[in-house]
Parts: sequence; structure tokens; C-alpha cells
Amino acid sequence: MTSHKSRALAIFAVTALVLTIVFFTIPINIFDGQIDYKEGNREFTVDAPLSLSYFVGLGYEESEMEFVQDFRLTTKGWVMAVIFIFGFPALLAYRIYLKSIKS
Repeated sequence: MTSHKSRALAIFAVTALVLTIVFFTIPINIFDGQIDYKEGNREFTVDAPLSLSYFVGLGYEESEMEFVQDFRLTTKGWVMAVIFIFGFPALLAYRIYLKSIKS
């Protein structure tokens, strides 16, 4: 019984780690966010899909960031990130755990 749990936990950990590495290294713009621009005296915010790789400095050109003051994920973007990084691996591990118990 313990081996079933440890196997499912290992699958969860490995899958979550792989997804974290993918989302923080490859610029996949799927997370809802906001970008604050400042041009001279004019400041404005634009809703845009962001990648988690932007937060570690990967995936964007320096010329694209000319007037960007800040960027951040919205609440929906944070929820999406948590679901993709932890939710899907949890569902996969749970499914494998249930399948191994039946066998």
C-alpha cells in the first residue's frame, strides 16, 4: 500500500517539476496579466497574456521592454499557474494511484 502512495507522490513531484521548468524557461504566453507602460508623462495599463519566463528574465527582447514599467499576473493568471503546475500533476498522480490500487 505504501509503494502505491510513494509512486503516486513521485509522479506528482516529477510532473510538477517538469511543468515548472517548462513554464519558467519557454515563453508560453497563456497566463493573464497586466503590463504597465510609462511614456513621458503618460502612464497606462494593458491587459495581456504573459509567460512565467518573463519573471526570470527569459523570453522577451530588450527592445520590447522600452516603455514597460512593470508587469504582473492577475488573480486569474495566478490561479491558472497553480492549476497548471500543481493541479494537473495532482490529478495525474491520483489517477495512477487509483489505477494501481485496482490492480
